[in-house]
Amino acid sequence: MSNQKRIVVGISGASGALYAQRLIRVLVGGGHEVHVTATGPGQRLLHDELGMERLDVAQLAGLADGEEPESCGVYKHSWKDVGAVIASGSFLHDGMVVIPCSSNTLGMIASGVGDNLLTRAAHVSLKERRKLVLVHREMPLGMIDIENMRRVTEAGAIVCPANPGFYLLPKTVDDLVDFVVGKALDLLGVEHGLEVRWEEQLGRAATGR
Repeated sequence: MSNQKRIVVGISGASGALYAQRLIRVLVGGGHEVHVTATGPGQRLLHDELGMERLDVAQLAGLADGEEPESCGVYKHSWKDVGAVIASGSFLHDGMVVIPCSSNTLGMIASGVGDNLLTRAAHVSLKERRKLVLVHREMPLGMIDIENMRRVTEAGAIVCPANPGFYLLPKTVDDLVDFVVGKALDLLGVEHGLEVRWEEQLGRAATGR
C-alpha cells in the first residue's frame, strides 16, 4: 500500500500496557510495518498488566493462531541487542514511539544513555532527525522529569503525556486508551479512526446528535 509506514515501538516500565497493545494492533491492522522492543521493566509490565510471560508480539498485534508475526509485518527485537537493525542510522523508518515511557527511560534518553536497544534506537531517531514520540505516563512530575522533558524536546522529540480528554464523553476504559493512542498516531503521521475529532464533536453538539 502506498501509505504504508515503518514504525518502531518501544515499551518501557511505566503502567500503560494497553496503550502499547492498542497502538500496535492499529498499526498492524492498517498494514504498517512494526518493529517492537521492550526493556526488562517493560516486559515485567506486559506480564503484570497483560499476563504475558515474555514479549509476545503476536499477542500484542492480535494475530490469529498460526500467523507468523514477520509475515504480518511485525518484528521483535531484544532490548539487550544494541546491534539490532533499529539501532542503525541506515535503518530508515517513519518514526519511533515509546509507549508507555517511564521517567527512567525519559531520563536515559535525555542524558544520552544508550546501553539498551530502546534508548539506543531513540538516540538514533534524534540524530537522524526522525520523529520520536514519548508517551510519558507517570505522575506527578518532579523537577527532574520536567527538566528531562525540556531536554528531549530541545533535541527534537515530542513529549506526549498520556492525558486523555473527556470532551468525547468516554464510556469505557478502551475509549480513554483510544484517545491517547490516537494522539500518538497523529504525531507519527499515521491515519486512523480511533476517536471523533473535536470539530466533529462540535458539529454533533450543534445538531443535537
